[in-house]
Amino acid sequence: MNWKRAALVVLMVSPLFVILAAGFGQDPHQVPFMLKDKPAPGFALVTLDGKPFDAEKLRGKPAILNFWATWCVPCVQEHGLLQSAARYYEGSAHFVGVVYQDEKDAAQKYLSKHGNRFAQCMDQDSRTAIDYGVAGVPESFIIDAEGVVRYKHEGPLTKPIIERELEPLIDRSEGKVGGG
Repeated sequence: MNWKRAALVVLMVSPLFVILAAGFGQDPHQVPFMLKDKPAPGFALVTLDGKPFDAEKLRGKPAILNFWATWCVPCVQEHGLLQSAARYYEGSAHFVGVVYQDEKDAAQKYLSKHGNRFAQCMDQDSRTAIDYGVAGVPESFIIDAEGVVRYKHEGPLTKPIIERELEPLIDRSEGKVGGG
């Protein structure tokens, strides 16, 4: 009779082990990337200097849309790289910063001290961040020239990531301006 009970326990517990094993190696906190290969959500924001900025301005060239904040240490760490990349890809790609859950004055002060080469927009009610599924900062989205989201990166961008994900989207007929 004991072997029957043992077999029953094995049959009942086996599906649980299969489910648990399927989850090994995956980050349980990772948010699924729902926008991959879908049109980028539209937005209408205002730049730090008070000018309207909407998603349509990104059309025609690939873009990096970077959500950041002054209180975010990794955002501060990636700032220099983004500025260099914006200079290197000037004329070939758009770069746009979206200030996330931060104060306009803090962002302006930070950028005036550390430099800025591209549009920086305020997302006052976090609506744009919500539409893009931003879970925290920094988070960046690479959007192709037709407005389709091709890549999402959580955490600070790196030069190899930018080269791997942005380079193939650049229209070589226009050429790349800059030198590194």
